[in-house]
Parts: sequence; structure tokens; C-alpha cells
Amino acid sequence: MKTNLIVLADATQGVDFVQLNGIVFEAGYVRMPDESTVADDVVMELRHGDTELAFTREDLDDAQAVGDGYYRLKSGALLRFLATATVH
Repeated sequence: MKTNLIVLADATQGVDFVQLNGIVFEAGYVRMPDESTVADDVVMELRHGDTELAFTREDLDDAQAVGDGYYRLKSGALLRFLATATVH
């Protein structure tokens, strides 16, 4: 497993939304890659209105942290994992 995927796995803990190129999507399904996933396994599904996107392990391989919680995918897409704040 690649080191960058370990960092991504930490970032996805409790994720409710994913900001992708400035657009906030609802995280319908998120399973961060591990040693049992292969390149074409779907590990993340996002929704925004009628738009649904799916990402495979290969899409997230080699993601680079670029600061402030943002990651640059090898496709050039910029994403950030967001969680809903709970106020007590």
C-alpha cells in the first residue's frame, strides 16, 4: 500500500462531504484503499444533485497532499474531505 493512501485514509475518517474542484458533494460511500483493494475497486461514491461520481483505487493512488487538507489527484482534480460539525 502506498504511503499517500495511508494519509488519505486518515483524512476520510468521519467524512460526510467531499469538495471536488470547488464543488461540495455528499459522500454516499467511502472506503479507503487498503491491501485488499485492487486498482478498479470503487472506493468512493459522491453525489451532488443529479450528478453521481465514482472513484476507484487507481483514481486515488498517488494523491498528493497540497496543504489545508487538500489533495491533488493524478488526474489534476483537487479534493478535500469534510465532516459535519457537531455542536453540543
